[in-house]
This record gives sequence, C-alpha cells and structure tokens, in this order.
Amino acid sequence: MNRELLMLVEAISREKNVERDVVLGAVEAALAQATKKLYQGEVDIRVSIDRDSGEYETFRRWLVVPDDAGLQNPDAEELLMDARDRIADIEVGEYIEEQVESVPIGRIGAMAAKQVILQKIRDAEREMLLTDFMSRGEKIFTGTVKRMDKGDLIVESGRVEGRLRRGEMIPKENLRNGDRVRAMIMDVDLTLRGAPIILSRSAPEFMMELFRNEVPEIEQGLLEIKSCARDPGSRAKIAVLSHDKRVDPIGTCVGVRGTRVNAVTNELAGERVDIVLWSDDPAQFVIGALAPANVSSIVVDEEKHAMDVVVDEENLAIAIGRGGQNVRLASDLTGWKINIMDAAESAQKQADETGAARKLFMEKLDVDEEIADILIQEGFESLEEVAYVPLQEMLEIESFDEDTVNELRARAKDALLTMEIAREESMGSVSQDLRDLEGLTAELIAKLAEAGVNTRDDLADLAIDELTELTGQSAEDATALIMKAREHWFSGQE
Repeated sequence: MNRELLMLVEAISREKNVERDVVLGAVEAALAQATKKLYQGEVDIRVSIDRDSGEYETFRRWLVVPDDAGLQNPDAEELLMDARDRIADIEVGEYIEEQVESVPIGRIGAMAAKQVILQKIRDAEREMLLTDFMSRGEKIFTGTVKRMDKGDLIVESGRVEGRLRRGEMIPKENLRNGDRVRAMIMDVDLTLRGAPIILSRSAPEFMMELFRNEVPEIEQGLLEIKSCARDPGSRAKIAVLSHDKRVDPIGTCVGVRGTRVNAVTNELAGERVDIVLWSDDPAQFVIGALAPANVSSIVVDEEKHAMDVVVDEENLAIAIGRGGQNVRLASDLTGWKINIMDAAESAQKQADETGAARKLFMEKLDVDEEIADILIQEGFESLEEVAYVPLQEMLEIESFDEDTVNELRARAKDALLTMEIAREESMGSVSQDLRDLEGLTAELIAKLAEAGVNTRDDLADLAIDELTELTGQSAEDATALIMKAREHWFSGQE
C-alpha cells in the first residue's frame, strides 16, 4: 500500500505539474483530517510521510502557550509550566507531540481524501500561477471581464484572476462580460477564493502609472510625478517635477497635440487632467494647483497646515470649482488645507484676528491699545511668543526700550502661569468618561471645561455650530466628535 501511495503521488505530480512534496503534503493533510474525526474536541494532528519509503507516522500535538494567557483550546494547547514538567527546555510557540495510532489509508473515505488532495493541489497550482504573475513586477493588470461576483467584477488575465470592487470602479463606467479592462494592482489577498489580486481604476496610483507608461521621460528619471488627486471619471490633478532643466515637465506630459494626456484621459472614461508644476515652496505649489484660477494673495499658517487664498470676484467661482471640486483636488494634491476667500472676506478675517490679538494683549499684559498694536504689527500673535521668543528679537523693536521688553515678557509669563492654573482647576470637574473619549486632546478638553462641558453627555447634547464656536474645529471634525460622544446612547452602554 505504501508503494502504491508513492506511485499515486508520482502520477498526480506529473499530471498536475505540481511538485511531489506538495502532493505528499496534501496526502498528509487528508490523513490528519481523517484522524481528527476519531477524537472529541478540536485536536491538532500532524502526519509525517517518509518521502522514500512511503511509511507514515501520526502525532497528536499541543501548542505551548504563556502561563498568563490561559488555555483557549485545552484540546490543542498546554501551559508553559505544565509543558516544562515534560520537556525542561521547551519554549512558548513550540509543540509537545505524542505519537498515536495511524489511520490506515484504506479506511479513509476515498471521496474525502480525493477532495482534500485535489483542493491542496488546486491551491498549489493557484499559488504557483500567482507567484509567477507577481514575479513579473507588473503594476497594471490587463484582462477581460469574466463575471460579476456580488457587485465586484472578476477580471481574468491568462489563468490569473483579479477582483475589481464596485467602489474601485470609475463612476458611471459600464463594464460588461468580455470587455477588456486595465486596472492598478493594489494588493494580493490569498484568503479570497479565485480572485486574490485586488484591483482599482479609481486610485490616484492608477493614473500615475498610466502616465509612466505614456511618458518615457518618467521611466528615464528625467521627470517625476510627485502627487496625484482624483475625482474619478470627472477631473484630476497631477504634480510633476523635472530633474533636467532642458525638459519641460508639463509639455512633456501633455505630448505633441495632447497625445499623451489624451491617451490617459481615454483610458479613464474622459477624466480631465490638470498637470501642475510641483514646487518645494508650499505657497507656490498651492497657487499652481488652483489653476486656472488666478490668486491675488496667500497667507500660510504652518501650525494649522492651512492656507488662506485670496482671489478676486471673477476668479472665486473658478478657484472653488463646481461643487468645490477644484479646491478639494488642490488640497488633496498639495496636502494643505485651503480656504478660498475674496478680498472682503480676507480683510474681515484679518480684522477679527487683529481684534482678538489686541484684546488678548490688552487684558493679559495690562497694556494700552498702542502697545498692543505695536506687538501685532511686529508679528506677535500669542502670549507664548511674547514670553519666549529670543530676547534679542524683541529688543530690535524700535518703539520698546529694554525695560519695557523685560516687563512685557514678565507679564506674559505670569499671565500664562495664571491661565494654566485656571485650566488645571477647571479640568478637575471633567468626568473620566469625557477624558477617555477618543479624539479629545488635552487642549480640547480644557476648552470644553471652560465652557462648562464636563461630561460625555454634555458634549453629546451640543449642536455642531456650538462645538465649532467653542473649540475652533471644522464642522466636519465637530460632527465626528459629537457622533463619537453619542455612540453610547445607541449601543446601550453606560
């Protein structure tokens, strides 16, 4: 019987073009599965077949787990302290094995054994095909739509299948069985039966890869695509940089009479592409990203990683775009939050900020409006700046002598200390459930406490505009925080 087993293994190996060890592994799995049925509980069985003689042995085994972890499956696990009573030098993660009676091959249900073996072989074939495909290093998957699977498209390339999920398709694109499709390989998930390659046609990476294929200068290293932002099927922006001063990055990507960019557009169902010149100057990069709108002025806030962009009335609609599309794509492309405003709005915001800073300095530093305005004109916006900027910088202010500077710095430090003490006192009334709420920082908790918001329910009761006014958050962040605070209302948790 053992000799017949080896002959069968050899035959299957040749027929299926699968390595002999893979087939033997499948037989071992079939024998182990049959042996498990003789035991109660979820036991762990290992079968070892001698590759030369065909003789095989069967072992029941227990995984050694840490003492403090406890036994999740007593039928197949053993605590470290008990395992060391049997094997002194055994470690966590190793196995204790005990030889048990082997099940004769003749007693295994022929159909069950065959199914296990064939499934193992199919898995091995599938893995070999996938390994061969991925070894080519291709980033774009080109194939034919084979079928629909729960809303996903299964795309076949040779004998390898990819899965294009509904959310990764280009909106309004109507793909049918038999259609040729190109998509970006995003991931490989071996747990997915049949189609383990995850595809996307809506990812920014797909557009970037299409440009690499169409523009040889990118492959040659003369040009580089720095970033990409897409509204799939509608509009996109890519930022390009030239590493050779003789090469025009935008013109090169557009191609003669637009051939290169049109090839990408046609592949993406007519998606319009804006090609932007990348700059290491964030303000210049944002100005380019907002094209075709003309920018009048721009104010950069490094701390908030945001920019206030001022455009005239004629360019306001262009800068924002239909449904906010242009500014949204520009923000995604550059990584900066962009606030579009006209001159009047900018002036009003500047006046509000100046007024708030003037009030802060007059109240906390006990100075008159003239002194406060001098500080503002010199670029000071907070008490921390007055207290801790290098002394020499403040001494360079012509309107202040050394005594005035030292007095202002001392008052600023005293004010900050007083405010911190008050903040700590107000924090004492904040409940633990509010402190533990995900997404709340110490600064936000302090602002809420000052406004009398001391519990999770207090926060949950707030309206979005109330929270934005208290904390200065965006409406989106405020909404997320309030919904987080309300979660226990719907889950029934305290």
